[in-house]
Amino acid sequence: MSATGAATYWLEHAWLDTYVEPGVAVETAHGRITAVRKQTPAPPPGAVALRGLTLPGMANAHSHAFHRALRSEVQVGSGTFWTWRDAMYRAAERLTPETYHALARAAYAEMALAGITAVGEFHYLHHQDDGTPYADPNAMGEALLAAAAEAGIRITLLDTLYLSSGLSSTEPGGAPLTRQQLRFSDGTADAWAQRVSALRTPDPDQALIGAAIHSVRAVPADQMAPVAAWAESRQAPLHIHLSEQTAENDACLDVHGRTPTRLLADHGILGPRTTAVHATHLTDEDIDLIGNSGTGTCMCPTTERDLADGIGPAVALERAGSPLSLGSDSHAVVDLLEEARAMELDERLRTRRRGHWTAAALLRAASETGHAALGRPDAGRIEQGMLADLTTVALDSVRTAGARDRFGAETAVFAASAADVRHTVVGGRHVVRDGVHTLVPEVPAALAEAIAALHT
Repeated sequence: MSATGAATYWLEHAWLDTYVEPGVAVETAHGRITAVRKQTPAPPPGAVALRGLTLPGMANAHSHAFHRALRSEVQVGSGTFWTWRDAMYRAAERLTPETYHALARAAYAEMALAGITAVGEFHYLHHQDDGTPYADPNAMGEALLAAAAEAGIRITLLDTLYLSSGLSSTEPGGAPLTRQQLRFSDGTADAWAQRVSALRTPDPDQALIGAAIHSVRAVPADQMAPVAAWAESRQAPLHIHLSEQTAENDACLDVHGRTPTRLLADHGILGPRTTAVHATHLTDEDIDLIGNSGTGTCMCPTTERDLADGIGPAVALERAGSPLSLGSDSHAVVDLLEEARAMELDERLRTRRRGHWTAAALLRAASETGHAALGRPDAGRIEQGMLADLTTVALDSVRTAGARDRFGAETAVFAASAADVRHTVVGGRHVVRDGVHTLVPEVPAALAEAIAALHT
């Protein structure tokens, strides 16, 4: 996906990790930043001007692309995470490789419009609805890889092991899968590894293959190690849903006599290439285990609020040593600036105190540490040698107008939204220009058409 030619972008204002710098020229070639020139008051000849505040491209570290089809419909009535899950299963039943490709392509294009340049796709929808593999066992994963390439963003496909419907004190392999879950499962961890090992990505700059353990309730403890070994052998990221619901914690204590975090630690799952998603309901020991092992944490505040999950201990996790990243998860909205803002504002509600993170720290969670969680430590900063991924936020919209330039980071995090993203550059290629996607025409129509196809 990387642009093979050279291009120069002139940034009216650039966020350079800790401060806003006016007038910066960024030279790119072969998808990477080759030079960053400050004190450039006007666009050099031939440069593309990006007016507003340019940030490093943002990383959506946790996505389930097919959940985009649930937006609005799941807001009718009341319920819990578990009633929401029933609606999610109904949507999953209707997907084929063709319809999933169309939906994911539109969803990833929406992400590009929101300034997201890389997505971590937590992928467990593998087989036909009766559990039978497709003729190509990786047809669904390949549909997602193609969708991201066509939408112009990078993807880390976190291929997910899913074997049981829940923890069981009477069945060592966990409770049997429900009918709706059959298509998620490969049967064993070894069968999962055989299938995922056949996945190929022709352009590693555009697509990486990582691994995921769905959760302690969906993967028996003795099946976790092969996934960790597969990821370790490839130096690939490993993600897991962790303690999103108290019911999972209670069941784990009942069956294993320990918390989900302790169970993961005892089976060698925690570590610097591992990211725990949600991590909402943790004990003090859990927080220490995650932090001391260098395990990352991906917070998804909008989804966690939408599903009434709770507010995770993000401050304590970061202090313990866990790098924080952000995800849009169920895509109730796709807006990493909102996720960054929400992490701070949720903590303010809980503690009745302001200022847990600086705007700079929140932007790093939305960019640099998110990219690292997806296996891309060479992204997320506007520096020579880094991937040439940029996001420009307007400073003259009704939400952002009037703020002094030096408060650009605060304006982006605490006032702007995805609607204020004007430009998205991925690998030196201008994917979103002046708020218009250059590769996917009429993204709203593409979303509407893809979602309508699931209801016919």
